[in-house]
Amino acid sequence: MMRWLVALSLAWPLPALAEGAVSLVATRLIRAQTVLSAADMTQVAADIPGALADAAAAVGLEARVTIYPGRPLRVGDLGPPALVDRNAVVPLAYRIGGLTILAEGRALDRAGAGDALRVMNLASRTTVTGRLGADGVVEVGPRTLP
Repeated sequence: MMRWLVALSLAWPLPALAEGAVSLVATRLIRAQTVLSAADMTQVAADIPGALADAAAAVGLEARVTIYPGRPLRVGDLGPPALVDRNAVVPLAYRIGGLTILAEGRALDRAGAGDALRVMNLASRTTVTGRLGADGVVEVGPRTLP
């Protein structure tokens, strides 16, 4: 039995690592909604599929899920830091042509710049979906979401 396993392991080709292939892994427990710093990650000499390789690309991003020590930092697990928390009052802007309508709404989700966000219009109690801008204004309308 042991000879068979050795023969199988020698016959099965292992993927070779590219020269200088590195991936980022967490150095400590990173809870969801934590903004990452350089001390939260380290580079390892491994090519982990989907993992970031450059620490500069991850610093300042927010963890969307809990990341355990030694686990890779993946693009889907990180995002821009949240500008709006759930239940925060946010300005709504509907723009079409030269017309702009402004209203106040209550955020129904937590979101960062560029994220889609559900908001309840406080005047009409209607739920709308828009895109959160870097200035904290939720743009709603026909051209705000893909």
